[in-house]
Amino acid sequence: MTTIVTGGDGYIGWPAALRIARRTEDRVLLVDNFARREWVEEVGSTSAVPIAGIDERIAAAREVYGLGNLSFVEGDLVEKSFVDELLAVHEPDTVVHTAAQPSAPYSQINGERANYTQHNNMQATQNLLWGLEERDLTDTHFIETTTTGVYGAPEFPIPEGGAVMENQGERDEVPFPAMAGSWYHLTKSHDGANMRLAHQQFDIPVSDVRTAITYGTETEETRADDRLKTRFDFDYYFGTVAHRFCAQAVAGYPVTVYGRGEQRKPFISLEDAVEGLAQLAAGDPGDRPDDLTVYNQVTRAISIVEVAETIADVGSEFGLEVAVEHFENPRDEDETHKMEIENDRYAELIGGQDQEFEAGVRDIFETLTRYEDTITAREDRFLPGVLDDWEADE
Repeated sequence: MTTIVTGGDGYIGWPAALRIARRTEDRVLLVDNFARREWVEEVGSTSAVPIAGIDERIAAAREVYGLGNLSFVEGDLVEKSFVDELLAVHEPDTVVHTAAQPSAPYSQINGERANYTQHNNMQATQNLLWGLEERDLTDTHFIETTTTGVYGAPEFPIPEGGAVMENQGERDEVPFPAMAGSWYHLTKSHDGANMRLAHQQFDIPVSDVRTAITYGTETEETRADDRLKTRFDFDYYFGTVAHRFCAQAVAGYPVTVYGRGEQRKPFISLEDAVEGLAQLAAGDPGDRPDDLTVYNQVTRAISIVEVAETIADVGSEFGLEVAVEHFENPRDEDETHKMEIENDRYAELIGGQDQEFEAGVRDIFETLTRYEDTITAREDRFLPGVLDDWEADE
C-alpha cells in the first residue's frame, strides 16, 4: 500500500506527509520539484525558518520517529511522462495532491506568470487524474487541497461544496460557480471541475479539500527537531496575511492593513489543516469514500483588522511594540464583507479539533523571534511593487 503526497517539500505537504507516515505502516512517497523554493527566491525573499534539504528531512524523520516508510522522488507533475512512470511504478492507493503554485499575488504580476500558474497547476492535476484512469487505478482515493478562494465573496452563506440553482420553479444542486478573484484561485476552480468530471467519467473517489488561509509554524511532528520544520514565507507574494503581519511585527515594521480591513476571511491553523488531510489519507479503511466530497477546510472567519489587532496584542507578550496602520488597498474588494462559510463536514472530519488563533500566533512569534535577522534583511518584501524594482536591479 502506497500514499503519494505531491508538494511534499511544501508548507502543508511536508508536515502532512509526516503525520500520515506516523498514522500508517503503508509507504508514504513524497514528490516535489522544489519549485516553491525557486519562486520565493525569484521574488527576492526566503523562508524565515531555515528548511533542511529533503534528504536531511527524511533522515531526521527516521531518527526522531522511526519513519522507515517515508521516501522521496524528484519530478515535475507537468511532465506527463514523469507522472505516468510515477503511477505505473508505485500504484498508489491514495494521492494527496498539495503541489501547486499557490500565490494569488504572484499569479497577478503579469501575463507570463498568470499563464505559468494556470498551466502548472491545471496540467499537473489533469496528468494525475488521467494517469489513474489510464493505469487502471481508478480505486485510488484522490485528495486535493484546492482553496476556499474558489467561492469568491458572495453575499450569502457559502455552502460546503455545491449550490442550489432555481429556474422556472425547478430546483437542483449544482457545482458552485467559479467566482475566484485571481488567476491562481481560478486554477483551483478549474481543478474542482476537472475532479468532478474525473469522478463522473472514471469513478475515481475524490476529496476536494478547499483550504482556507493557513497560519502557524508548527505541528505536533515538527516541534521535535529543527530539521523537521516546515517553511514560513513572509513576503507580499508568498506570505499569507497572518504570516506577513507577524513578520512585520518582529521586524518592528507597522502591520499594514489595506483599507478598512473589516472584511472577514476564512482561516485555519496548520495543525488543523494537517489533521484533516491525515484523517482522509490514513483514517479508518472502512471510511474510505467512493464518491466526490467537498470539505471546507476552515475553522473560523476573522476580519483582517482583527487579525492585525490580535497579532499586536500577542506581540506585546514577546516585548514587541506593534503599530497597526491602514494603507490604501491595492486590491478590488469589499472592505466590509462579512463572510459566512459552512464547515460542518470538515469539523466532523477533524473531530472538533480547533487550535485557537491566538495560540497559533504565539507559536509563530516563538519561532520568528529566533530568526529576526532573516526577516529584517528582507523587510522591503512586505509590500507590493518591490518585485519590479528588484527585477530592474538584476
